[in-house]
Amino acid sequence: MSRLSCKVNLKDKKLKERLDLEVKLRNHRDEVSYEKPDPILVARREKEPYSSLVCALFGYGRADLIVRFLDTLDFLLLDADEVEIIKTFSSHYYRFQNSRDVGEFFVTLSRLKKKSDLESIFLDGYEKEQNVIHGINSIITKFRMLNSYSSRGYDFLVSKPVYRTKGASALKRWMMFLRWMVRDDETDFGLWKGVDKKDLIIPLDTHTFNVSQKLGLLNRKTYDLQAAIELTNKLREFDPNDPVKYDFALYRLGQEKIV
Repeated sequence: MSRLSCKVNLKDKKLKERLDLEVKLRNHRDEVSYEKPDPILVARREKEPYSSLVCALFGYGRADLIVRFLDTLDFLLLDADEVEIIKTFSSHYYRFQNSRDVGEFFVTLSRLKKKSDLESIFLDGYEKEQNVIHGINSIITKFRMLNSYSSRGYDFLVSKPVYRTKGASALKRWMMFLRWMVRDDETDFGLWKGVDKKDLIIPLDTHTFNVSQKLGLLNRKTYDLQAAIELTNKLREFDPNDPVKYDFALYRLGQEKIV
């Protein structure tokens, strides 16, 4: 082994120790609260896949505003009549989504909930190659089959299937939903048992992207799905069985401007 390799490995070892400590310090229930908001605060209260997906896909923007919006939603509407859903959401909106977008999204989830199962649809795509991107594509494709509605706000919310990683959306909100569904600790609540957490991809947002570059975890300059995959592969060197356990710690380090 070269002297350069020794230095690199020593640097990685120290960084792993730092991140492992950060994960340990952050892994408690009080890390997420109204004082330290995150959309998982509402998702954890409901603790079921459909409302959790709502929380995840609306999970963009300022965390306090996300939680404030999510607190206005009645998740029982996922089992309601479609006319009632649209009527109830006639005054709801959030950033890119107007009231029609919010209502149609609930209609789509309501139709899916009546016909199938979110986890089963995901597994149909995932299990072929143990690839979470294929699983996400499977759900998005099902969404489009169940509801032909389209608008800028709605299309941003549900995304579109991804077939290449370079230059593609990082699918941050979808990857965050999977983290909640698959991992099980004091933050995540692991409702799905058919997905291996080693296959998860980090939910790459701007905080995590910038922090990872500063720490030397990520060299890629483009904020895309390929960057999320490369960062995840680097974190697999620290924990091959659970690389995404570092996500929440990295996110907080950036959000709180510690790094």
